[in-house]
Amino acid sequence: MSGLLFTPLSLGPCFVENRVWLPAMVTWLSNDAGEVTPEVRARYLRYARGGPGMIVLEAMGVRDVASGPLLRLSHDRFVPALRELVAGMRAAAPDPDRLRVVPQVIDFLKIARRDPVRALAHLEARYPGCAGWDEAKLQAVLTPREWRDYAWGYRQQVEDLDADAIGAVPGHFARAAVRARDAGFDGVELHFAHAYTMASFLSATNGRRDEYGGSLCNRLRLPLAVIAAVRAAVGEDFALGLRMLGSDDVPGGTTIDEAAQIAVAFAAAGVNFISVSRGGRFEDAARPRIGAAAYPYTGRSGLLCMPTHDFPDGANLPLPRQIRAAVRAAGHTTPIVGAGRINTAEVAERALADGDLDLVGMARGLLADPDWPQKARGALSGPIRYCKFTNACEALDRAHLPVRCQLWWKQGTQAPD
Repeated sequence: MSGLLFTPLSLGPCFVENRVWLPAMVTWLSNDAGEVTPEVRARYLRYARGGPGMIVLEAMGVRDVASGPLLRLSHDRFVPALRELVAGMRAAAPDPDRLRVVPQVIDFLKIARRDPVRALAHLEARYPGCAGWDEAKLQAVLTPREWRDYAWGYRQQVEDLDADAIGAVPGHFARAAVRARDAGFDGVELHFAHAYTMASFLSATNGRRDEYGGSLCNRLRLPLAVIAAVRAAVGEDFALGLRMLGSDDVPGGTTIDEAAQIAVAFAAAGVNFISVSRGGRFEDAARPRIGAAAYPYTGRSGLLCMPTHDFPDGANLPLPRQIRAAVRAAGHTTPIVGAGRINTAEVAERALADGDLDLVGMARGLLADPDWPQKARGALSGPIRYCKFTNACEALDRAHLPVRCQLWWKQGTQAPD
């Protein structure tokens, strides 16, 4: 197939062989120690066989704290197994010298499961007898924050962090990036999107009243400090990129116009790529059942983050398009990754030709058929198994179960052959 999709592109100190980009997607295949398991290895070697230009490994925690069966880069003990994983992925790729692999590194704010009994016990001193009130009275009397912590479960906010906690964040990211370099990755992607620490500082919903909140300049302060710390730690010969939101999609949140300004600031800071997502915020998350924690993809912003079959092809392309235009107008050539219901080579080629993006993010598409790149370029025969966009995979993620595609289990397989 002719066009741009299977042409190379420079990402600063490295290049990608083609424009097919596998964004980070949680698999829940690790263990409670955050290690590379045989299941993790099998999943990513299978992706590598399919021949995408870039594979971004799922979000890895930068703090050495328990975070369930999610991979971590929070200590040197994780480096040997990740080094073996990267080497195995390269060996499995159609051209071992051309596969590019980076981890996405993330910082989480604290969150607790919904426990109304415990919450009311905590509130009893301030509101005597509140344990006997119905929810209408509770909501009328409690502060908005107290009501949210009662009804949804405790969730830490950026407003809760003191100066020491904020000051430690750049170092956490920088040390994780050094480990990524030592493990043989081609670069690192900083997770500045969705419901997590860095996106919450960037968001217009950031309610801090100090130098880290309020104006856009203040909200950029910590993210720019993270970028500077990571670059100083890994040097100029290691790709440094990030994922950010093109829109929060919640009331009072960051809009595409402000996101374009944020992207220009990141490009000016010297990042080698910007991957654009949207939504996935806690502010509009559905109320979790008792004993469960809030999940940031259960509201409208989550639906917009992972548009279903009810949305048109390339539903989120207006966001990377505007961000790319702003970055180019500011004189930067930083490559822009876009994603969201891109399923066919025709849609991908059109987006590239129209200047919507420089790299095509396909998470669910490559989950459905890891051989999509090889088949689309004609290097492998057989029909492409196209994603149905039912978000059955997202439902597994929500339940913290191993993520797979419904097309696999309809064929009686645990993973694509």
